[in-house]
Formats: sequence, C-alpha cells, structure tokens
Amino acid sequence: MIGILGGTFNPIHYGHLRCAIEVKGLFGLEQVRLIPNAYPPHKESPEVPALLRAQMIDLAIKNHPGLVCDRREIDRYLQSPSKQSFMVDTLASLREDFPEQPLLLFIGNDAFNQLPNWHCWQRLFDYAHIVVMARPGWKAQAFDDLKARVAENAGDLEQAQAGKLFFQAVTLLDISATAIRESFAKQQDPSFLLPDVVIEYIHHHQLYQSPE
Repeated sequence: MIGILGGTFNPIHYGHLRCAIEVKGLFGLEQVRLIPNAYPPHKESPEVPALLRAQMIDLAIKNHPGLVCDRREIDRYLQSPSKQSFMVDTLASLREDFPEQPLLLFIGNDAFNQLPNWHCWQRLFDYAHIVVMARPGWKAQAFDDLKARVAENAGDLEQAQAGKLFFQAVTLLDISATAIRESFAKQQDPSFLLPDVVIEYIHHHQLYQSPE
C-alpha cells in the first residue's frame, strides 16, 4: 500500500514527519509520498517557491527510508502555471503509476470537515481510500452519504484499491508552520520544531525573513 500526504509544507516540520512515520508503521505501508503543492486552491500561494519547499522535504527525509518527496504537482504547475493543485488530479496521476496498489490519502480532521468544498471531492474515492488522522479520543463522524464507505478496521483497506473511509488516531504534534515562519522573521530560535538541516537551509537561503 502507498500512503499520500499532501500540503504546502511551508516549511516541513516535525508535525508532518511524525505523522508520516507513524502511519507508515501503523498501516505497513511500502512508502509515504509527501506531495508539496505549487498552487493550493484553498489558500494563498506560499511566498517560498514550491521547488525550495520540495528541497527542504528532501533534506528532512534523507535518513528515513520509505518517505518520498513526490514533485508531480510542482511539475504539473510548471507545465501549466494557471493550473491549481487539485488532489483529485494528483490521485488520478498516482493511480496511473500504481495501478495495482491500494492508495491511502491521509488528511487531518479539519480538512475532512471541509471535504465537501474540495474540487470533485466524491471522485477522490475512485482513486484512493481516505484516512482521517485525529487525536486519540476524537469522536469521528462521517457525513451521511459517506457512512457506507467507513471501514471497520485497517485490514479492510488492503482488500480494495480505493473507495473506503477510515479514522485513525495518531500523535498530532501541536506545531504551527505559521508560527515557525514568524519565529524566523523575528530572528527567534525554532529549534526542536523542525529538523536542524531544514533550519540551516532556511538561514542559508534567507527564507521567511519578513513578517507575514
């Protein structure tokens, strides 16, 4: 099975990395593909270019086999700069690359609550299972038209390539990328929020120097 974790990763931090490593082990995934978006449809595009954000991901996961930085959304944007990064297009592309593998799209519970606002959100289930990551003890509630898709256990996700909804408790570290960017702008020390190698990269390229 292949895991998918998308986002701006602006910058990547230990909250992202802990989730990726944890779900990889919980679901016995062959790999987790971290996919930085170039032109997010639901928020302003980051000031830091997508290629630099991808390079920070590469540095952060260098010593973690099974974690992969997937640049397909960046490549699609470079080919067509007016095109937004819609997850349904990304999943369709991944399905072409992994025609026999179950695909697991991991999202947070806040993103799940906004799922009906996603572009062609019902079609996501044509290409992947959706796994909602939440804090232990969080009571999940599927929308009425999704209740039939809810899997009783993680093993059900191996029986089909796509189409199921599953809720999984994970360790969610309360780390904010916005707060990290502000700490760099204020010349504060962001140690222990993100890998040192990423901190060094940010300082070297003088990223996040002005307050948002």
